[in-house]
Amino acid sequence: MNSFGRYFRVSVFGESHGVAVGAVLDGVPAGIPLAEADFMEDIDRRRSGARGTTPRRESDTPEILSGVYNGYTTGAPLTVIFRNGNTHSSDYELFKAMPRPGHADHVASIKWNGYNDPRGGGHFSGRLTLPIVAAGVVAKKVLACKSDVTVKASLAELGGVCCRVGPGAVPDGASRTPEDIVASLPQAAREAMDKAILEGDSLGGIAECVVDGLPAGLGEPFFDSVESLISHAIFAVPGVRGIEFGDGFMASRMKGSEHNDPIGTDGHPLKNGAGGVNGGITNGAPVVFRVALKPTSSIRKTQHTADLSNGCMADLSAPGRHDACFALRAPVVIESMAAIALADLYIFEGS
Repeated sequence: MNSFGRYFRVSVFGESHGVAVGAVLDGVPAGIPLAEADFMEDIDRRRSGARGTTPRRESDTPEILSGVYNGYTTGAPLTVIFRNGNTHSSDYELFKAMPRPGHADHVASIKWNGYNDPRGGGHFSGRLTLPIVAAGVVAKKVLACKSDVTVKASLAELGGVCCRVGPGAVPDGASRTPEDIVASLPQAAREAMDKAILEGDSLGGIAECVVDGLPAGLGEPFFDSVESLISHAIFAVPGVRGIEFGDGFMASRMKGSEHNDPIGTDGHPLKNGAGGVNGGITNGAPVVFRVALKPTSSIRKTQHTADLSNGCMADLSAPGRHDACFALRAPVVIESMAAIALADLYIFEGS
């Protein structure tokens, strides 16, 4: 389905080249100050235009259709939409016969018997991360009302090159735009990106998110563990390939004496190797996780794949406007998804 959450429920709708994309948020507490201008900082963090991102530029102007009156949330379902305008739908005609390798074109056609909207990737497009970011803005306001919780994500790696400032640290500029991120990339990362662009290829990356201010005791031992809830939301982001908390996969190469986390006199772990969660429950330390993002599927570089119109193999060079590295715009999306999951958990715990 296209909804997530039980108490703070987010539903996304729309297609990349349809009239609009948007989100409906149910369970938003009443009395939270909210205006359309509040969305703009995070919207700018996923905006295209920087080197390595798609040349498709949209106004991305939020329109609140319901759930806000006199500048405050009403408690009724909140609906926000974004109109689509800059679309080149003819670029996608080819993919009906030749689905893009690595993309959802083929499986979408199978699932919906060819009735799916293929333009711009339809409902599978990264365009649908825009309403997720909008929902994340509201979710962060919900968290701020509950306690002093901050959710900040940054680009930790691009094309295999470390972009992080210090081990496990989110840079001070975590709220930077893609232009700022590109300008501050290490030379090796810039060179890797330039090479991929020149070759008509793409790069992946890793985003790191740190949630600070969560009290100990949130979450459940098994299916509603904090890691489970966050991971469920994160894997809804197009292009996510993996997630790890704290030491993550490195823990499998450690001894127990290395991975175990002594507890300090303040009750918090001294190393935070578990990423802020033990037994599915927050331990009072920052929740730290990293997300692996695949390289963009749509590339100009020629690939040999099936032409379903004749049952033969053929060469495909994907036309259209696509990110060479969508990881540049992904941190705010990861941050938003984490905030959505935690807002749902907070409202549940307080119910």
